[in-house]
Amino acid sequence: VPLQASGGSLVQAGGSLRLSCQASGSFISINSMGWYRQAPGEQREFVASIYGGSFTNYADSVKGRFTISGDTAKNTMSLQMNSLKPEDTAVYYCNFWVSTRANGVSKLDGYWGQGTQVTVSS
Repeated sequence: VPLQASGGSLVQAGGSLRLSCQASGSFISINSMGWYRQAPGEQREFVASIYGGSFTNYADSVKGRFTISGDTAKNTMSLQMNSLKPEDTAVYYCNFWVSTRANGVSKLDGYWGQGTQVTVSS
């Protein structure tokens, strides 16, 4: 299931960006969607997730500044990022868990997008 992430850019501290992720290919349904980020020299970390259409979770570092939304009918997800800080600088990856069926067997698999660079200047 290919995921296409977009929206990353260079922005000044205090600014806003909106990231988007589009899933394509064949699958039965989307179980959950999320965003992760990886700064240089750091491990990939959780940013936000959405499941069940409206249940959301956020990392403490982004609560109150970032908002995740998703449309499972359109296979899309967005991350509205406000009040950006230099420490938000990272490559942002989208992640979808989807249900597929093959040979009569259903399974749940996770997929990653290619990443989109967000750079926040001070």
